[in-house]
Amino acid sequence: MNAVLGVGGGIAAYKSAELARALMERGYQVTVVMTSAAQQFVTPLTFAALTGRKVITGLFAGAGGEETLSSAVEHIAVAQDNDVLVVAPATADLIAKFAHGLADDFLTTTYLAFTGPVVIAPAMNTNMLQHEATRGNIETLRRRGHIIVEAEEGLLACGVVGPGRLAEPDRIADAVLRALSPARHDLDGETVVITAGPTQEPIDPVRFISNRSSGRMGYALAEAARNRGARVVLVAGPVQLPNPPGIEVVRVYTANEMHDAVIAHLNESTIIIKAAAVADYHVASVPQHKIKKTAARLSLDLDPTPDILAEVGRRKGDRLLVGFAAETDRLVEEARRKLVTKNCDMVVGNLVGHEGTGFEAEDNEVVLVTRTGATIPVERAAKREIADRIFDELMRLRLALHAAS
Repeated sequence: MNAVLGVGGGIAAYKSAELARALMERGYQVTVVMTSAAQQFVTPLTFAALTGRKVITGLFAGAGGEETLSSAVEHIAVAQDNDVLVVAPATADLIAKFAHGLADDFLTTTYLAFTGPVVIAPAMNTNMLQHEATRGNIETLRRRGHIIVEAEEGLLACGVVGPGRLAEPDRIADAVLRALSPARHDLDGETVVITAGPTQEPIDPVRFISNRSSGRMGYALAEAARNRGARVVLVAGPVQLPNPPGIEVVRVYTANEMHDAVIAHLNESTIIIKAAAVADYHVASVPQHKIKKTAARLSLDLDPTPDILAEVGRRKGDRLLVGFAAETDRLVEEARRKLVTKNCDMVVGNLVGHEGTGFEAEDNEVVLVTRTGATIPVERAAKREIADRIFDELMRLRLALHAAS
C-alpha cells in the first residue's frame, strides 16, 4: 500500500518522522510532501533517509530548481498512485485551505486531486485550534468523510497547557490502517436507523423542557455507518448541526415525533441505534397561550413520554439494537440493567458531567456492554473515532450471536 504523508509547518513536524516510520512498519510505502514552512523545522533529507524515497518540496522545482512540465503535473500522478493521504501536522492554514479548496503548493493541489481516504491530524496553539474559524473548517472536512485524528492535550511549544498537541504517531498510523481496512465496507446492504440529539417538550407556546445533548455522537455514528457502506436514516432532534451528505435526515422536535419516525422506518432497518437523549416526561396538557409569570409557585403536570427503546426492543426481531445510557454513577450496572429491560444487543454507557466528554463535547469516553456478557471500555477519543469502535464491536457481536444460534 502507498501513502502520501503531507507535513505542515509547525514544531510538531519532527513527529512526522516518527509517523513515517510507524506507517512503514505497518507495510506502507511512504511518499513525503513538505510545505515550505515545514522545511524550516525539519529537513527533507531526514524523510528521504527514513523512507528511501524522493521527498517532494515544491510544485515546480525540478533538479537544480528549474521549472519542468513533469514536475508541474506530478501532483496528479502522486494523487493517482497512492491509496491514502495523511496530513500531520495539519496547521490552521492547511486546514483552512483544504476546507475552502485553495491550492497554491504541491500539498494543497494534491489534496484537491486525491480521491481516496484522507486522514488529518491537526496541531497548533490551543486558541488557534479552538477558534470558531478553525473548528468550522475541521467540521467541513469531517463532513466530507475525512478522518480527523483530534489533537491531544498537553504542554505546547508556546508554553500553554491545553489541546493542540499532535496525536501520537502510532495513533495516527492506526487511523490510517482503519481508513483502508476492508472492514470499512462491512455495512454494505444494511439500513441503519440512528437517533440523535435531544427532544423538546413544550410547556407553552414559548417554553420547553429539553437537555444538553448536542447530537454529535449520533451524527458521528451516522457518518461512520455511511462510510462503511450502509444506507442511513438519521432521526435528529433540534440540534445545531447541518445535514451530513449522503444521509437521509428526518427532523423532529418532540419524543412523540421521534417515536413515530423510528417506528415508520423500523421494518426497513437492519440495525437501530438509539443515541438520542429523549425527554422522559412531557406536559400533559399544553396551554394555547404563554403562561404569565407571577409571584406564585408554578407546578407542571407531567406524563411519561413513549419509551421508544423498549418498544423497538419488543418489536426488533433479528435486528441489532443499540441503546445509550448516560449516567452520573453506577455506569456499568445501569447499562446492564438497560440491556436486559429494553432487550438490547448492546448498550453504550457514558458518564455525563465530566469536563471534555459527553454532552456538548467533541470527545467521548464510553463502556460497551453486550448481550454476550462482554464489558468493553473505550478510552477517551473523538466521537467520530468512538463511532467506528462501536461499529467494530457491533460487527463482532453479530458474528458471535450468529455462531451461538
